[in-house]
Amino acid sequence: MSSSNVKSNIPLHDPSAFHRRLKSRQSVIKSFEAKANENRSFSEKIADLLTSRLGSMKFLIINIILFFTWITINAGLVPIIPIFDPFPFGLLTMTVSLEAIFLAIIVLISQNRAAKIDDLRDEIDLQINTIAEEEITKMIELQVLLLKKNGLDVSADPELQQMLEPMDKERIEKSLKQELG
Repeated sequence: MSSSNVKSNIPLHDPSAFHRRLKSRQSVIKSFEAKANENRSFSEKIADLLTSRLGSMKFLIINIILFFTWITINAGLVPIIPIFDPFPFGLLTMTVSLEAIFLAIIVLISQNRAAKIDDLRDEIDLQINTIAEEEITKMIELQVLLLKKNGLDVSADPELQQMLEPMDKERIEKSLKQELG
């Protein structure tokens, strides 16, 4: 088959074609995260909102001011305000403990959702990498055919022969399981 008979939708010399494909793939990745954010449950949306608000410097400063004020008042250092939680500040301890419990739960909810998204991304990466490996192997096979057609013998190249072997997914998985313990 001559090169004039081969038709392509994208010219090989068009550098913008690569950039279009790259932008398309980037938009797929971005839209994946956007879809995940759109599909959040009401409680996940609230947890994400609270995590963004409560995980801020502003929240830390407010807590420092409140705790300092509470301790200052209840240590008797402000005589015009009566002590309402005397040392060892049992009410403050309970309040801080409850705040810590709620913050931990809110953060865990957000982290669990983020972990689900990461797991899906990892699975997508695995699928794309598997497809890319198969495509690269096919390209190598085509190059070998061209080299053979031009009279070059590549059968003695052990690296090339190894590249042409199909990927042994079970061996890779077994090796990873052994490494992980």
